[in-house]
Amino acid sequence: MAAPEYVPVSLNELPRLKEPIPAPAPWKADRPADLKTPGQPRGPKFGNPGPDQGYALKLARRFDDRLVLADGEHKEDVVAGCLGVATKRSSLFGRAPVIHDLELAFTLWGFLTPPPEYLAEFRRPLFEGARHHYWEQRQISDLVPESTILMTPAQVRDRLPDWRSLLNL
Repeated sequence: MAAPEYVPVSLNELPRLKEPIPAPAPWKADRPADLKTPGQPRGPKFGNPGPDQGYALKLARRFDDRLVLADGEHKEDVVAGCLGVATKRSSLFGRAPVIHDLELAFTLWGFLTPPPEYLAEFRRPLFEGARHHYWEQRQISDLVPESTILMTPAQVRDRLPDWRSLLNL
């Protein structure tokens, strides 16, 4: 509430005048790391960016008791290798990972059923140490073409006996 005019006011209590702020100068992306085109960059070793991909780690824990590992395989390597495939699938659909993305990845590499011996022999060196090496994880996900990624887990399961046709070999 304003004070009446007859009440004495000191200079400190008077309203202050605002200093005008100039309009900002135009901005353009001219810094070295600024993107020149809309969207995320694509190319080798860029991966597949998508929303909330870390959620796939939580979903992967649901498969702990279902994974069928061959001799010499470690659960952490298997999860690290298959996460790249699962997040690649979720990013192609433009969404966060769901349980079906991980099911497809684990099914494709034969970790949900006892694998044929030749698949186990093929995947063993591929997944060995994947939990420690990003480039090995990228190699695993790069072996899976988009045509396979767009399948359902059931379709991959049906075609698993001919697993070489599901990969870029």
